[in-house]
Formats: sequence, C-alpha cells, structure tokens
Amino acid sequence: MKPAYLVVIAAAVGALAGSLASYALITADSHSEDKLIAGFYLTENAVHVSPHSLRGKMDKGVAGYTLVDLRSAEEYAEEHIVGAVNIPAYKDRNTPAYEEQERILAAFRQLPQDRDIIVYCYSMPCMTGRKIGKMLAENGIYVKHLGIGWNEWRYQWTLWNHAHEWNTTNAEQYVASGPDPGTPNVTGQLGMCTIGEFGC
Repeated sequence: MKPAYLVVIAAAVGALAGSLASYALITADSHSEDKLIAGFYLTENAVHVSPHSLRGKMDKGVAGYTLVDLRSAEEYAEEHIVGAVNIPAYKDRNTPAYEEQERILAAFRQLPQDRDIIVYCYSMPCMTGRKIGKMLAENGIYVKHLGIGWNEWRYQWTLWNHAHEWNTTNAEQYVASGPDPGTPNVTGQLGMCTIGEFGC
C-alpha cells in the first residue's frame, strides 16, 4: 500500500474517532447537566418549606412540624412566628453562638423526631439557618429550611402571600410575643393554596 493511502486512511480513522469522542463528550455533558438540574430540584423540594404552605397549615390547625427560631432569645421574646420554639444560634443580636455546638445539638435532639423540623433566622439571605442545618446534618439531625426569614414574615407580608390575601390577612395574626411559642389561630381557611406535593 502506498504511503499516501496510509495517510488518507489514518486521517479518516482519526477524524472518525475524534467525531465519536466529541459526540460522547457532548452527550455526557448534556446528561450530566440534566442530572445536576434534577438534583437541584430534588434538593430544593426536600429542604425548602413554602411560607405560604406553613401559613396554610397554621390556618387549618395541621400539626406534623416543629418550627424553630434561630435568632437570639432577646429577639425571640420581642416577637416571633407564632408556634415557633427558640433554639438561639446567637448570644445576643450581634454575636453568633455557632461554637456552642453541644448546646445547639442537645436542644435539637430534644425536639420530637417524628415530625418535620423547620428552621428560620433573620431573612432569606441569612446564612444562620444554612450553617446550623449543616452542623445538624453532620451529626445525624436533618432539618428543613423556611423559604423566608423573620423580616419577610413580619414586615414583607405581601412579598410571599397571594395578592387577593393582602387585605384579608395580616402578619399580626401570625406573630407571638414573649418567651412562649404561642398557638396559631385556626381559621379553617386555606385560600387557594393546597397542602401537598403541588401546593404552595
């Protein structure tokens, strides 16, 4: 066989191999991206709790969850989401207490383990709930995260409630003061948002 033919055959085989390798990489990337997207939504749905759904459970008197306020005891006593217990991740308004891991773990271990535990802190971007959630998960305690924080619950009611509810509900109905959790006022109404996999 002439050397020119060998070069042509080698080039053709090389091009075919390169094409197949490129196709495999593109296909693998596409499948990897799909898996990442699927994993993201699985995680989001496993971890985040809709505040509107939580409000609906309060209105209906549905139990099955423990709500935990991670802010300081001082702030909790001033006002908190009704029904929430306080496990402070802050010594005071400005001083995190993350190093008090044993105290925090012991308090979470005392909560009923047969229901969802939902944590919240100051605001949506607040990292306290995420840091405490990570600490707890590393110690075999798994909590969910309220999709908003105290500031949005108390001061931005229209941010996360449906427009037709703005004039029929208000934050004060869902806020308690003092050292005790308080009890949600069961109204029996849930609005248009259902509870379940495809609820708010």
